[in-house]
Amino acid sequence: MIQISIEKEKIAEFCRRHHIKKLSFFGSVLREDFTPNSDIDVLVEFEAGHVPGLAFFDIERKLCHLLGRKVDLHTPQFLSRYFRDEVLSEAEVLYDQTR
Repeated sequence: MIQISIEKEKIAEFCRRHHIKKLSFFGSVLREDFTPNSDIDVLVEFEAGHVPGLAFFDIERKLCHLLGRKVDLHTPQFLSRYFRDEVLSEAEVLYDQTR
């Protein structure tokens, strides 16, 4: 269960603007050990053919502002192979353009 309040429409608008086809949370934001000092681990998948390049870091900064916390932004490709499957199975989807 997500431990913070989020306006789903703002997330959806953000994702559409930045060509994100899927945005999920994982890590402590889904657990009881989430604290006021915790950051938010965010997993994003971009639309086919969209490569954000250095804009990736701008997206991370804008998400920090939107969520009011430090954000660690990740893509499935850049997760460590040692815990990628666990993250993908436990992540909670907030936005999926196919739904």
